[in-house]
Amino acid sequence: MHNEITALKKVIVKAAAAAGEGHIPSSFSIMDILWVLYDKILRINPADPSNPTRDRLILSKGHGALALYAILAKKGFFPVSELENFGKLSCILGGHPDRNKVPGVETSTGSLGHGFPISVGIALGLKIRKLDSKVFTIIGDGEANEGTIWESALLAAHHGLSNLCCVLDYNHSTDRALKVGDLAAKFRAFGWDSFPINGHDHGEIYEALIKEHSFKPMAIIAETVKGQGCKMMENNPAWHHRGPSDKELKEILAELG
Repeated sequence: MHNEITALKKVIVKAAAAAGEGHIPSSFSIMDILWVLYDKILRINPADPSNPTRDRLILSKGHGALALYAILAKKGFFPVSELENFGKLSCILGGHPDRNKVPGVETSTGSLGHGFPISVGIALGLKIRKLDSKVFTIIGDGEANEGTIWESALLAAHHGLSNLCCVLDYNHSTDRALKVGDLAAKFRAFGWDSFPINGHDHGEIYEALIKEHSFKPMAIIAETVKGQGCKMMENNPAWHHRGPSDKELKEILAELG
């Protein structure tokens, strides 16, 4: 499993280096979460990605798109070679995911605070149609500064959307601007089942995602490290959005092993 994640991180770094841009640390912090979702949890077929009975994954923190692209390619939604053209005008893979261009992308996201309310709407629609599909959404801790997050949380609890699971990537990138504190307690106060996990431990991630819960929606607060696995990037704001130089690329690839 570790080798799979490492290989995908190398793909991400190379893509960002070729493009001269990319949110590498934000992608690294959610790699383990996305891997477990697509490898163990989501009911979705790359050969039939629009099947109405499928589970949905909405990456609300759309700037982490490189992680989603790498895993979608690995799972066969489109050729891995497409990542070599990331960021180019002719490529389907932009800095934020576009549902009209990228197979497997449910929602065009990137404007923070938008993907989560869309997820609530999808979950409510599935419930009305009496489909047993589940909706998973990944939001960032910085995104939790947005009022739409908490308005949507109230709406989801009001409608008892037990088919909705929000995974919050708590990599503490927002701490310098606005500390959001005990997010599990905040979600519980808004009527959700909520608990923290280690967002890099695949066992904990899996057990949380399959956890039996009540009629309430569920929020998983995943403690993560921004840039996890690369010392020069870990919790370093200078790396938030940039591609590595040739020298840095060699150092990063060597560290990843």
